[in-house]
Amino acid sequence: MAKILKIYPDNPQENLLDEVVRTLKNGGIIIYPSDTVYALGCNIFDIRAMEKLAQIKKVKLEKAHFSIICNDLSHLSQFTKPIDTSIFRLLKNNIPGPFTFILEASKSLPLAYKGKKTVGIRVPDHHIPQIIVEKLGHPIASTSIKDDDDVIEYSTDPELIAEKYNNLVDIVIDSGYGDNVPSTIVDLTSGEPEILRQGKGEI
Repeated sequence: MAKILKIYPDNPQENLLDEVVRTLKNGGIIIYPSDTVYALGCNIFDIRAMEKLAQIKKVKLEKAHFSIICNDLSHLSQFTKPIDTSIFRLLKNNIPGPFTFILEASKSLPLAYKGKKTVGIRVPDHHIPQIIVEKLGHPIASTSIKDDDDVIEYSTDPELIAEKYNNLVDIVIDSGYGDNVPSTIVDLTSGEPEILRQGKGEI
C-alpha cells in the first residue's frame, strides 16, 4: 500500500523529505507534485525501479521516454551532448519552469537510457521535486500521471491518485491539488526550438 505524506512547498518537513529520499534510494516509486501535473518518479540509476516505472506505464523500458528531473542546469553535461550558447541561454531563461526540453543525449546516460539519441530534461518550478533531487544527489526519472478519462486528461486530486496507484507505488506526496495542464515539450535538437506539445509553458 502506498504511504501518503503531506508535504507542502511553503514549509516542507525535513524528516518526510528524508523518508522520500530513502525510498528512492531503496528502489521505490513515488508520486510527487510539480509545477504542472502530478508525476511518477524513481531513482534514475536503479534499473529495477526503472523497469517498475515502465510496467506502471504499460510500456517496455527500452521504448519508454522518461524525462530526467533536475534541480538546475548543472547535470546537462552529464546527460546531454554539448550545447551552443543560444540554446543554453534559452534554457537558462526558461528554467525552472513548465517545460520539457528535448536535447541530444550523451553516451554517459544511466543504463536504462542506453541507446537513446535524445533525452527530455525538466526542471520544475516547484520546491518539492527540487529539494528531493538536491537531497538525493542526482536527478530522478519521471513521467506524468494520465487519467483514463479522456475528458479529465490528468489527475489533480492527490487522494484520488493515491487510491488509483495504491498497490503500484510506495509513496504519494500530497501537496494539495495539482494542475491539469502538462508541460510544454520543446525539441532543441536542431538548434532551433520546435514545440512538440503546447502545454502550460510559453516560449
